[in-house]
Amino acid sequence: MRIVLDAGHGYSTPGKRTPDGMREYEFNRVVAQYAREELLRYLDTEILFTHSDERDVPLQERTDRANNWRAQAFVSIHANAFGNGGWNTVQGIETYTPIASSPDSDRLAGMVHRRLIQATGRRDRGIKSENFHVLRETDMASILCECGFMTHFQEAQLLKTDSYRRTCAVAIAEGLVEYFNLQLKPTPPTTTRLYKVQVGAFQAKENADNLAAELNQKGFNTFVFNEQNLYKVQAGAFLQKENAESLATTLRSQNYTTFISI
Repeated sequence: MRIVLDAGHGYSTPGKRTPDGMREYEFNRVVAQYAREELLRYLDTEILFTHSDERDVPLQERTDRANNWRAQAFVSIHANAFGNGGWNTVQGIETYTPIASSPDSDRLAGMVHRRLIQATGRRDRGIKSENFHVLRETDMASILCECGFMTHFQEAQLLKTDSYRRTCAVAIAEGLVEYFNLQLKPTPPTTTRLYKVQVGAFQAKENADNLAAELNQKGFNTFVFNEQNLYKVQAGAFLQKENAESLATTLRSQNYTTFISI
């Protein structure tokens, strides 16, 4: 699936910031990045960014890139504002769809908006239609998400946090996963964890070899390895931690110093 994540505006966009100075693009770009990371966990998923950290990309350029790439969904990520730049009481999350009839956009908006409200717990301002360029000029399912008001003090503080940005990103990604019925990529097999019983560590290899020989004579299987410029003597490696602890206890009862490592 080809998905466009569009972080609205740019660092230099005038006026798009909280009363205490956070630029909207700072929020938008991080959410886009986290959403991309989440979506790339799924099979057959490609992501295109239409924004840039170097400039505020013109709207026509953004929609042209999405159309030429033949994207199947376009999500523009924003933070809202109200009034003349000071703090006020308007708050909440709203999601926009095109004015022109677009059942796919409506369906995508419903899935993403529901996830955003559930995940953030912010006021639900609903799904609305608007004649925004990025919704009007795109050929695919297109929505614009306003994830909170920069002019509401509490929401502005949330918009600054990494945790809220990640929460919004995951919610947007989950809505897209539902819309496309995406399937997770198979996870690679995990490396087997072994609990190792270390009995000694020496700068001189001869000392490590002597300890290993002594332990071998007592029936313990050991080997010597070099790590961080030390020769270490290991007396066992186990899948179960309790087995390693049992061996360590036995060795300590014979006056050996032990250390369990992974």
